[in-house]
This record gives sequence, C-alpha cells and structure tokens, in this order.
Amino acid sequence: MHADSTIEAEVQAVLARLAEVYVTRDAAVMADIFAPDPDVVMYSPGAERVVGLAAIQAKAQGDWTKSEAGKLVYRWISVSAAGPVAWAATEADFTVRAAGQERTLPVRITFVLERRGTQWLIVHAHYSL
Repeated sequence: MHADSTIEAEVQAVLARLAEVYVTRDAAVMADIFAPDPDVVMYSPGAERVVGLAAIQAKAQGDWTKSEAGKLVYRWISVSAAGPVAWAATEADFTVRAAGQERTLPVRITFVLERRGTQWLIVHAHYSL
C-alpha cells in the first residue's frame, strides 16, 4: 500500500535526518531516529547484524573513525504504510572520503518504521551494496 502524502513526507523526513547524521557524525541524533528497543536491528555491509540502539550507534562511530567524511544521497525512495507501520525502499549513493580519496558506492537500503505517538522510528534497516 503506497503511503499517503502525509506519511510519505514524515518518513522521508526521518530518512533525511539519517542522511544528515552521515555528514554531522552525531551518533546522539540516532536516538531520535531509531527505536530504543533491544531488538531494533540494522544489517550493513561488513557486519552480519547490529542489534540494539547502542550497538547501532557504536557501529556508526567505529565506521566514522575509518574516514574523514561521508555523505548519503537518496536517488529514489518508495514509501508504503499500513496502520502504524511504514516501510521504505531506497536507492542511494554513499560517498566516503578516506585517506584523502573520495569514493562513491551505489547502495540499496530498506527500512521498516513504526509510528510511536507522533514520531516515526526506524525499527529495522538493511543496507546492501
């Protein structure tokens, strides 16, 4: 079910905040984006699975120590929803600068989000190259 325009805009706003985290490298902001649940999960290249908000934040911080800068730019986003659950499929470019060299990789990312009160939170994310 394609999300209505309000839900689509709200979910895209969460994804935009996540993209901004890659620029600012502020792991604390992730606490406003990801659910605090012990079973929130993220799959990312190089890690089988990362479970729990603290582990997701630690994974991001560890990745940031290996580069000088990063940027995530969505090229395509599809948002669907049913009740308090939304899911998004994205195609994006992830650019990272490490050791003075910049490299851009195409990535696909899927998200599952849950509405809690007035806020959408990511409860599952899967990144793939």
